[in-house]
Amino acid sequence: MILEGKKILVTGVLTPGSIAFAIAEAAQREGAEIVLTSFGRVMSLTEKSARRMKPSPEILEMDVNQQEQIDAVAETLRERWGRLDGFVHAIAYAPADALGGNFLSAPWESVETAFRTSSYSLKAMAQSLAPLMREHGGSIVTLDFDNSTQAWPVYDWMGVCKAALESVTRYLARDLGRYQIRVNALAAGPLETMAAKGIPGFEKFRDTWSDRSPLGWDTQDRAPVARMACVLLSDYATATTGEIVHVDGGYHAMGAEMGHEPKD
Repeated sequence: MILEGKKILVTGVLTPGSIAFAIAEAAQREGAEIVLTSFGRVMSLTEKSARRMKPSPEILEMDVNQQEQIDAVAETLRERWGRLDGFVHAIAYAPADALGGNFLSAPWESVETAFRTSSYSLKAMAQSLAPLMREHGGSIVTLDFDNSTQAWPVYDWMGVCKAALESVTRYLARDLGRYQIRVNALAAGPLETMAAKGIPGFEKFRDTWSDRSPLGWDTQDRAPVARMACVLLSDYATATTGEIVHVDGGYHAMGAEMGHEPKD
């Protein structure tokens, strides 16, 4: 078990169909002790999902847009564990008027909300939680959708925020490397999640992704992403930081549709 004895915090667990849920379950199977976070109206969803895990993890209240709540979680973990080996940042949100073809018309207030929640929050969490990893090192993993070099249909300001998230990942890797804290982004292909349903036109990604992926792509299978997250959290990746690790069937590396032929 590659996470045996690790203490891991996982954010973003909503339904059992969420990527964060798959990561949390996989981390448990690999020997990690985990704690989840949630807040407000979605807390009941997280609680219901947590009951399906074995063992059922504790849930701490944390709104990433409230620094005092992040600090409170850090203090709770300090008292309980005395350390942290890593955390998973699986948080993103953009108001509806910043998505779905509204790039030019989106107001600053919506863009600001999207950026703070989806990008700045990674820095906010690292600021409070990194001190729990300084003595022994650790790993921070965030969930990305690769937007460094291209624009996507309907993704609009969330695409800009994901590009910013990748940059935040690199700058955190720069500043935290002295403590042997690694920071990496996991760029997954499109998966059928509650978050995906909130993106108008998500089917544009879902229905065509396999056409360009040499390995193919199953939008229902979260296991490949969860397993890679566990690798990045583990001591198998001690020299990897500042990376955008793709788990997308190879889509990102292809210049056009594959024109798949039958297997021999």
